[in-house]
Amino acid sequence: MSFLFPSFLWGLLAVSVPIAIHIFNFRRTKRIYFTNVAFLKAVDTKTRSVRQIKHWLVMAARILAIVCLALAFAQPFLPAANSLAVDRRGITSLYLDNSYSMQNELNTKRYLDLATSRLSDLLGILRNVTTLQMVTNDFSSQEQGLYSAEKLRDRLTTIDLSNTPRTLEQVYRRQENLMTKHQNAGTNQLFWFSDFQKSTSGNLSGLKIDTASKLFLVPVQAVPEKNVFVDSAWLNTPFIRELQNNILFVKVSNSGKQEAKNVILKLTLDNTQASTASVNVPANGSATAKFNFNLKGKGYKKGQITFDDFPVTFDNNYYFVLNASPLIRILHIYGQKSSGNYIENVYANDSLFSVQSYSAQNIDPGLIKNSDLVILEGVDQLSGTLPQDLTDFVRNKGGSIAVVPSATPVAENYSRFLSGLGISGLSTTKTTSPAPVALAPPDRNNPFFSDVFEESVRQEINLNLPTVASVWNWSGAGQLLLSLRNGQPYLNQATSGSGKVYLFSAPFNPENGNVAQHAIFVPVMYKIAASSVRAQRTSFTFDENPIALNLNNAEANSVYKLRRNKAEIIPVQRIAGNQLLLEIPQGDQLSEGLDAGYFELVQNDKTEQIIALNHNHAESRLQYYSPDELRSIFAGQKNVAVFDKIDDDAFSTAFQQQNMGTNLWKYFLYGALFFLMIEVALIRWMK
Repeated sequence: MSFLFPSFLWGLLAVSVPIAIHIFNFRRTKRIYFTNVAFLKAVDTKTRSVRQIKHWLVMAARILAIVCLALAFAQPFLPAANSLAVDRRGITSLYLDNSYSMQNELNTKRYLDLATSRLSDLLGILRNVTTLQMVTNDFSSQEQGLYSAEKLRDRLTTIDLSNTPRTLEQVYRRQENLMTKHQNAGTNQLFWFSDFQKSTSGNLSGLKIDTASKLFLVPVQAVPEKNVFVDSAWLNTPFIRELQNNILFVKVSNSGKQEAKNVILKLTLDNTQASTASVNVPANGSATAKFNFNLKGKGYKKGQITFDDFPVTFDNNYYFVLNASPLIRILHIYGQKSSGNYIENVYANDSLFSVQSYSAQNIDPGLIKNSDLVILEGVDQLSGTLPQDLTDFVRNKGGSIAVVPSATPVAENYSRFLSGLGISGLSTTKTTSPAPVALAPPDRNNPFFSDVFEESVRQEINLNLPTVASVWNWSGAGQLLLSLRNGQPYLNQATSGSGKVYLFSAPFNPENGNVAQHAIFVPVMYKIAASSVRAQRTSFTFDENPIALNLNNAEANSVYKLRRNKAEIIPVQRIAGNQLLLEIPQGDQLSEGLDAGYFELVQNDKTEQIIALNHNHAESRLQYYSPDELRSIFAGQKNVAVFDKIDDDAFSTAFQQQNMGTNLWKYFLYGALFFLMIEVALIRWMK
């Protein structure tokens, strides 16, 4: 037998009080003399004998009552049959998983409600313990103290689902750090009430629990079920223009073992339904839905994909933002301008483009970084830092560059520059006045030429195409967009790093052909500019830190806020070049959680951008560790215990018998009352 509060055993010293009273009777007796006392002496002798027995019995009853009362306050208990027993004198840290996956149901009851009920039962067992700590996925400030069981029971009624998933390693570090602040006698124990979702639990095999602590895993026994969610969404092209047909692809995944048939997806743009699609999503697989839509007006458009899927509903909405007809920034670097000034003229008639022209001898590298497309025209050779600036712009910044040669380019100089971008085998023509060659008909199935030719023209075989007199040639790189009838390339598109390179074989001057005067010139240059727009990030996730946003004129000392309705938050931020890096606050950094939706990026009360934030879809993958799998993972750690099930009311009783022993204090309390009743009976009825 052990005691929870052995200091109360000092109360056993109180038995000296009845002993002293019964041994030392200080009442003075009064003598009365009679003439004949022989008969009275016999009566007195008999009475004193009975009275002495009564006094001893009363004293024994009082001593036993005091002993039982002292033992009851010391709270004796029989040690548990399990060697991994709970030490009630240490700190008990309780983790309640309130992630979105706990929204799933078992027998029409949410996992969160089921875990909360069993945790409340455990608090009932620990009702006299005052060194309790509760941790949730919020990691809030109120979790840092030690509380009584009743305090934590009150808090259980306020816990709701959290949008911040935590790995179990993060939970363990959090519990350990908080318990370190409160040194206490005894062994600490940790409890994890969770569904143990595989996609968010982290690497459990690498998690080592301190041998000075005990860990109890209480799985909800979650069952994998069908759950449909949007994995990602992307555009067919990175460029969206109003009043034109646009295509949005949506990847839909299913984490369950059953096929999801005829899932109806709805596309909403600015609160107006724009399109619908139906997909069949295989078990543990994915399917892609295609939406055709048109946009009216420029600027940011709020998009949303919605569908019906129960019982997990937190991921039934996917938010995204489209930027219709954004301004395309074009930097024109020239050495020898074409006589017709074709580059500036082709883009000047459309407000969609912003063109700046500078001589190659007077170019600011900062202008290159802030552009979408750089057109290098008529430069004989590249000098200074220009080659390195352009290479960094393409490979690292994701920009695009179009190279239009001069009439006499230096092949060695350009060969070194273009080889760094993946184009090799560059050589100039041997003749000073090459004969012009007609362009070959373009491949109409090439996505580059989509929407360029009308359907009637697409069926024609013999088209009136311009002629070209090339000044250089290359062995080939990337995708051939336009070629000459003799097989030599005229326009190539190559991918380098995260950017693109467009290479022409001849200048735009009339001496080298009439491409710039032909009808095909405008759509080709428009397509190059449109394809140079960096692919739009339609949405972000809350745990994607940092979030990178492109800004036109980022000011180093500006403070940007995220606003939703009337609520504003100021995230941790820094500016790198023309990018704003934001770190979205997590659970304990907010007064209340953030829901998925649209947020305005505000600077000086001006909305710069609109972004969409969604929850991490890892929560939507409803695959769980079973108790046997958890035992296998923690097999080498003897201080870890795993329970089989908590979906019935016998959990608290079984847990107490196996891990907390049998409480005896109530029996000693009954014993104290029993001996007090014996004392009363002896005094009242024993004459």
